Amino acid sequence: MDTSCETENNSCSLPEGETRRDFIVLTASAMGALGCACAAVPFISSMNPSSDVLAISSTEVDISNIQPGQILTVMWQGKPVFVRRRTPEEIKAAEDIDIKTLPDPQKDGDRVKKDHREWLVVVGICTHLGCVPIGPKGEFGGWLCPCHGSQYDTSGRVRVGPAPLNLAVPKYEFISETKIRIG
Repeated sequence: MDTSCETENNSCSLPEGETRRDFIVLTASAMGALGCACAAVPFISSMNPSSDVLAISSTEVDISNIQPGQILTVMWQGKPVFVRRRTPEEIKAAEDIDIKTLPDPQKDGDRVKKDHREWLVVVGICTHLGCVPIGPKGEFGGWLCPCHGSQYDTSGRVRVGPAPLNLAVPKYEFISETKIRIG
């Protein structure tokens, strides 16, 4: 914007077609946009996970002392994770289900590692309203959500109740025969 000012009477003139009001509106708009950007940065960064959650993006679990039929609950990213060592009977019961009868059809083999079928690892949060199921309870030997009655089998699949989905299977891997890394 080119302006010419006369020094004698201290008046400035703007280029033809522009007024002081246009200049003030443009300047105020630019400052407003800059202010919004400066306010948005801390707001958006506040939505990032806190450092204590990021610090536990993965966790290692010692499974050497878990006996067949036992469940170990560990915390991962602020959520309970159930690590269950299933008995041969529990594995057979989970595999013998007609998946067409399940609300969220999924084969047992798709929920466990191929070479470690006795180990089931699931996030312990009910998929209905986020309660923590208790186990081994319920008609199917898996978990029972005490809040609204959803029942899960020994593969963590929902069998009855208002829960729409199976218990989530987190990303995990066996780093040795006695340790699992979750996350």
